[in-house]
Amino acid sequence: MKCKITLQERLKDLRVAHNLNLEELAKLTGISKSALGNYENDDYKEINHGNLVTLAQFYNVSTDYLLCLTEIKK
Repeated sequence: MKCKITLQERLKDLRVAHNLNLEELAKLTGISKSALGNYENDDYKEINHGNLVTLAQFYNVSTDYLLCLTEIKK
């Protein structure tokens, strides 16, 4: 079941829930601050597959959860 939230919203919600700013998340994941900011931007539509996996692993969720294909985190 597809969820009503977007990938961009989900990424921002997870980051905020972990009390991180973009700079801190960049340092922890190795993904540039600008890329992370773009991923949270409503106008941005693409995300690098490697970075998607990195973020899913960092947040301990599935890529399907990040892509809003399911509401189940793992």
